[in-house]
Amino acid sequence: MTLQELLAQHAQRATSSVPDWMLGFFKRYSISFANGTTDLHTHVCWLQSRNFTIDLRLPLAADQAPAKPLDELTAAELGVLANNEGWAARSDWDGVALSWRPTDVSLQLHNRWPEPAILKRIGNCMVEFCESDAYVEDWRLQPSRPGPLIGLQLIEEREVATGTVRHRGGGLIVCGDYAALVLGRSAPIETGDDVPLKTLVAQAGSSVKRLQQLFNFETSVAHGSLSTGFGVMLSTQPARLGQPLFPLNGFEYVPANNVVHQLFDVGGMQVERTFSIDTLEPNVSFDQTTCFSSSALQWFEKESPTLDRYTAPLYKNL
Repeated sequence: MTLQELLAQHAQRATSSVPDWMLGFFKRYSISFANGTTDLHTHVCWLQSRNFTIDLRLPLAADQAPAKPLDELTAAELGVLANNEGWAARSDWDGVALSWRPTDVSLQLHNRWPEPAILKRIGNCMVEFCESDAYVEDWRLQPSRPGPLIGLQLIEEREVATGTVRHRGGGLIVCGDYAALVLGRSAPIETGDDVPLKTLVAQAGSSVKRLQQLFNFETSVAHGSLSTGFGVMLSTQPARLGQPLFPLNGFEYVPANNVVHQLFDVGGMQVERTFSIDTLEPNVSFDQTTCFSSSALQWFEKESPTLDRYTAPLYKNL
């Protein structure tokens, strides 16, 4: 069945959840640091399901590594690829701060963002502080029609004929007009110490086998729909740009384990993904607004000739 049919026939909502105002696709507008500097340019994407997050962080297109085989990239280009960030992680909300479980599935081998996110949202702007006051981030909910909220956490992806595991851990989030996919490495990278990925990539030199092991990971963000598919717009794998994020069919619900299987073809080889279900909701509204209190609304309406003089919605292009 298609993912759309799966959603129609087996809809279910997670019993626990972050607040509804946190759901959807946010793109970072800015990050400001305690030293007085601000970054307006890095592509940073946050997609939130009920109980897990997908995160992607990339430089501008001109500064990204080219879409070439690993053995054709220069040392400098491999270094750029090794500095990309992408991850999926279970998220816990305590009413003030959002934290992520230590079982994160991440391209990076160390946690670059260890602090919980202290969050508040007004309108389409979600502001994130950290406990140390090292930075503050301004996130913007991207406009989307009401639509599905799908959260599927990847258990594994394997070749059907051989049983070989291709990827373990990660997930798929669909939120209205946007979707993101994370495919974790088939096996953990054993380092013994908190060694950064970029160091291991530099040490790998021209060993294609080692580089393939280190870069056997994907985080991609896409735009589209369940009826026409989602086209990749940003990815830790440059060759994925413009490709379909995932096949729309081949899904099967297994009620005994409350899991979802997806069977599809990759270059003539059958591959199966197994997902646990976070949530399967056919229609969620990703509202750009939040509520005024009655007194605040009266103030806004009274002072609107000046307050509303130059206002317009502010987003961050994908």
